[in-house]
Formats: sequence, C-alpha cells, structure tokens
Amino acid sequence: MRPARLEDLAAVQSVTAAAYEPYQALLGGPPLPVTEDYAPRILRGEVWLREREDIVSALAVVERYADHLMIFSLAVLPACQGQGLGIELLRFVDHMAAEWGLPEVRLYTNSRMERNIALYSTYGFQETGRRPNPYRPGWTLVDMTKSIKD
Repeated sequence: MRPARLEDLAAVQSVTAAAYEPYQALLGGPPLPVTEDYAPRILRGEVWLREREDIVSALAVVERYADHLMIFSLAVLPACQGQGLGIELLRFVDHMAAEWGLPEVRLYTNSRMERNIALYSTYGFQETGRRPNPYRPGWTLVDMTKSIKD
C-alpha cells in the first residue's frame, strides 16, 4: 500500500466507479464514493493504493480523527475481487489505526449493501445504529465500529 498522488486521481476515480457499479441499480443512483472529489483527499493523505503489476487493484480512503479512524471507502477492482484484497484493506486500516494509537475504526455503509455489511461483521465490526443518509433522502446508513487491540 502506498499513499496516492495527484497523478493517481484518474485511477482512483476509475477503480471506485468500477467497484461500486454493481450497487448503482440497487440504490437507484451512484453511491457517494463514486461522486466524491478525491483531489483534496489525496492532498490530505487520505487515499491509499494497492498496486499489482503497476495497476491500481484496490484502494482505501480513510479519515483520521482524535479518537478513531473512519473508513470513507474501500474499493477493489472487479477483476481483482475474490482474491482477499478486501480483507487486506481492512487489515491495513487496522494497522494504520494501531500505529496512530487510535482505539477504533469506524465506517458507515448503505443498508442495502448487505454483502458489505456481512463482510464487515465477519471481520469484527459491530453495528452501532442506523440513520437516514443526510445527502440522499430515502437512503439509510448503517454505522459500524471495530475496536483495535494492541
């Protein structure tokens, strides 16, 4: 994993769009990560890339807070799915939180993304609540958290 650079912006957008494409029909529109402006996030050091053979195969977008690390997005190129990269990304985020001395990792996802909720639960995340999406009327967000052990 390496931090993204501005010259990676097109790859970040492409991988994100491809990874979230199956959810567009389910949600009736693009998930928020697809519409995000990643240039400011790259400049803040929030975007991390996983490359295989000089191709960005996966990425993690995280936000650092005083008491937790928030996952904004995890995306795996469809051609690379099923190879354990999602778990690799989650382990990377855990490691980053532990390195920074943060006690937990948090995330939120759409309630209709049941496959993702199941993956996060299997990995140790606990659901902490559901709430309306403030940016998308009619959508429900699922908040989840995972404690980081030393």
